[in-house]
Amino acid sequence: MEHRCALVVSPTPAARAAEERLRASYEFVSPAEADLIIALGGDGFMLQVLHQMLESHVIKPVFGMNLGTVGFLMNEWRLERLDQRLGAAKPFKVNPLRMHVTTVDGTDVSLPAINEVSLLRETRQTAKIEVSVNGRVVLPELVCDGVLVATPAGSTAYNLSAHGPILPLGSGLIALTPISPFRPRRWRGAILPESTRVRFRILDPQKRPVSAVGDQREVRDIACVEIAIDRATPLTLMFDPEHTLDDRIAAEQFIA
Repeated sequence: MEHRCALVVSPTPAARAAEERLRASYEFVSPAEADLIIALGGDGFMLQVLHQMLESHVIKPVFGMNLGTVGFLMNEWRLERLDQRLGAAKPFKVNPLRMHVTTVDGTDVSLPAINEVSLLRETRQTAKIEVSVNGRVVLPELVCDGVLVATPAGSTAYNLSAHGPILPLGSGLIALTPISPFRPRRWRGAILPESTRVRFRILDPQKRPVSAVGDQREVRDIACVEIAIDRATPLTLMFDPEHTLDDRIAAEQFIA
């Protein structure tokens, strides 16, 4: 194989079976020696791999092959002509979000999020949240089940399910989307420049507790959270030319 590739694999039976076939056909190196990572699994596994890179501060391009369900961040699984596919693959830069959380007891937590940061009510009581943009309060009280900030790469995930907008990759935008808003009832969210800093302050956090979730990692009982794009740690996803991420995001706008 021309590229020095490492292979990382989801623990599912389908991914493990594909791993056996790949290892029988190609040579792989350890992730530390590799200049490119091949990931076998689904979107959840891809997010896990990317988060591990962010935590280790060792960032390398990732070419995913789908052995999961949706596979929005993945390429088609094929054993043949892997060298040629990697040589022709197109890179896409993805800038993650960074959330800085302060909990009710004063604990500070900082976590990355590649798809979205979502705030969610913890009990049957609706959440009451003050929303600020670049230091200015734009919604003194949002009464809702929650609210989220999504990147273009994540705009077709939870954000789309919450009726948020689809953002083209490279648009330089983020989505601010309410989840089941009660007041103001007609507010459907906002599209903001990716340079925006969004701050949420929880109103009455003792009676109406709220958690903050960065992709799959949760911080409970928060008092406030500030969210902004982290330009210091861009991630690179590799895609087959005929099946690129920006094409997929654009195509989602025409699915009924």
